[in-house]
Amino acid sequence: MNDTTSKTSENGSGNGFCGKILNVDLSSGTPEYESLEESFYKKYLSGVGLGVKVLWDRIKPGIDPLGPENILGFSTGLLTDTNSLFTGRFMVVGKSPQTGGWGDSNCGGNFSPALKRCGVDAIFFYGASEKPVYVYMDENTIEINDASELWGQDAIETENILKEKHGKRAQVMCIGPAGEKLSLLAGISTDGGRLAGRSGLGSVMGSKKLKAVVVAGKQKAGVFDKDQMAELTKAYRSRLQLDKEPKLSDKMLGFGGKMQRILPFGVRTKGGMVRDLFRQFGTSGTTALSAESGDSPIKNWGGIGCKDFPLERSQKIGAETVIKYQVKKYGCFSCPIRCGGIMEIKEGPYPISEMHKPEYETLCSFGSLLLNDDIFSIFKINDMVNRGGIDSISCGATVAFAIECFENNIITEADTGGLKLAWGNSAAIIKLTEMIINREGIGDTLADGVKRAAEKIGKGATEYAVHCGGVEPGMHDPKFDNGQAISYYCDATPGRHTTAANLYLEIQELEKKYSRAKKVPSFITRKEKRRCDNKAEGIAVNIFFKMLMDGAGICLFGTQVGGEMPIAEWLNAATGWELSDDDYLVIGERINQLRHAFNIREGINPIKDFKPHPRVYGDPPQEKGPFKKLTLDIDMLAESYYDTMNWDVTTGKANKNYLERLDLKEVIDGIYPESKA
Repeated sequence: MNDTTSKTSENGSGNGFCGKILNVDLSSGTPEYESLEESFYKKYLSGVGLGVKVLWDRIKPGIDPLGPENILGFSTGLLTDTNSLFTGRFMVVGKSPQTGGWGDSNCGGNFSPALKRCGVDAIFFYGASEKPVYVYMDENTIEINDASELWGQDAIETENILKEKHGKRAQVMCIGPAGEKLSLLAGISTDGGRLAGRSGLGSVMGSKKLKAVVVAGKQKAGVFDKDQMAELTKAYRSRLQLDKEPKLSDKMLGFGGKMQRILPFGVRTKGGMVRDLFRQFGTSGTTALSAESGDSPIKNWGGIGCKDFPLERSQKIGAETVIKYQVKKYGCFSCPIRCGGIMEIKEGPYPISEMHKPEYETLCSFGSLLLNDDIFSIFKINDMVNRGGIDSISCGATVAFAIECFENNIITEADTGGLKLAWGNSAAIIKLTEMIINREGIGDTLADGVKRAAEKIGKGATEYAVHCGGVEPGMHDPKFDNGQAISYYCDATPGRHTTAANLYLEIQELEKKYSRAKKVPSFITRKEKRRCDNKAEGIAVNIFFKMLMDGAGICLFGTQVGGEMPIAEWLNAATGWELSDDDYLVIGERINQLRHAFNIREGINPIKDFKPHPRVYGDPPQEKGPFKKLTLDIDMLAESYYDTMNWDVTTGKANKNYLERLDLKEVIDGIYPESKA
């Protein structure tokens, strides 16, 4: 065993964490519990911190992400199931087959508390089974069961079968056909359509022949100070003002997007407005707003929203159009906002009895990005990608790439099997999506994303392959918010839209709690978002905060709805620690440095290997629209960020003294081998 283990520590029940993880060797069919010291959690929390530390210690550099040597982990948040709010998130971690480096994906639903109630903070899968299996566990039982009859079933069918077999308490994470067929766009599904979609980790699960993980625990971890936790949560809930009904409209949101585009000054985004938007519409409420403001990428990142996909089109796939088909609201565990929804589509060509409401990322990637305003086709595709277990961001971006290749005669009907690809051709978009999910025809070439497809196709296809280090970027244009240019380019998981942004820094008002955040502007104006100066420090703080959230199991949206979330106070009430806000931010900083070091050890330096496609930063600049003649100085942004992070631009390695201050001796030994001598 290595330094993540303890042979003598007892179960940490009563301190927010369980103090145990479960390791399952799928090659031998052997499960083994492992205890962790309290000091481990105080250094890394749980969630992504626990995941990256275990994988750093146990994955050898250079292994094949789709080989048995990779480790796939599901790690709950430290605050999950502690009576705090917005804390039902968990992390899936592993070596990413998309980048060859660090991979993680964040997910909600109800899986996280069910896993934690099994008496473990995480479960890690080693090796690979020779035949399809699924793992069942509760607080007393661990079973590795044959899944041959489930192999080939879609993700929702699989979940329904396993819940019927194992009872109402059971929660399921599973792969669909995309994961089984090792598509590098595959994610892992839970709750009938919540997806851990990024980093291609569904293909890792498929490579291990692991169809599903079923958890049905009922043993709460408990907290150190139950009364204090209850008081904190009650006061926070009151500050959220959930008794007031939101009264927004799609027209109002679209007009707001237009104002963001044309006003010469900024309008600070308030948490109260975000709260109302999410409560009323969910993330679909931002569709028209984002297209009109310039936030949404259009026509494979080559178009202009207000010109190519104007308000009268974006509203066809926007908030009020979507909400018309919602039959009930849906919320993840411990969420009072409930931004999700369950849909029933009775009209149109593709009736659907039940599905999750499409999120903004899906509405944009299969709408604005493709110039597709056919809402019924997007409903159909939303159900398809949920069932197929495939990331809608990457899948939609891959369809956009294919359409532009077809438009430029790089691929033809002979390649597509007679399919005529064109912008807004919803029938062809549906068919191509199906082919990608099932790896049929040209879908086999496209199923691993635009970078690999362009390499296979040749003929100049790389010109239209928009990606960051092999990962298709999220549906937010960094020219609208250049803070995302840094996270797309320099984060350990490139192209990630949820990691950091100037907008997040603004809404979260981090300057109120974190001394380091007080050094950066508390309000970023519209023009400043487009400039490239003085941004790195704020984005660094935002990323450290995101790692803190991912270690605690907190939803990103929960930090954006106002109310001054008592994160440090919750963590202290749960654990009995007496750490400050700044102490916890340092834990987030430590986690982020370990994620980055994982890539460096793999020979990946983001500033060299993750540079975004030129369209992402405006090269060449657009001739019209809100980003007219704008090209971000992406290299200066990255170099400034590296300096803030204490990373060497040439090697990517963090400064030794800095790593010592963060108590990361294992990183020094890992990336400076000479230090072991």
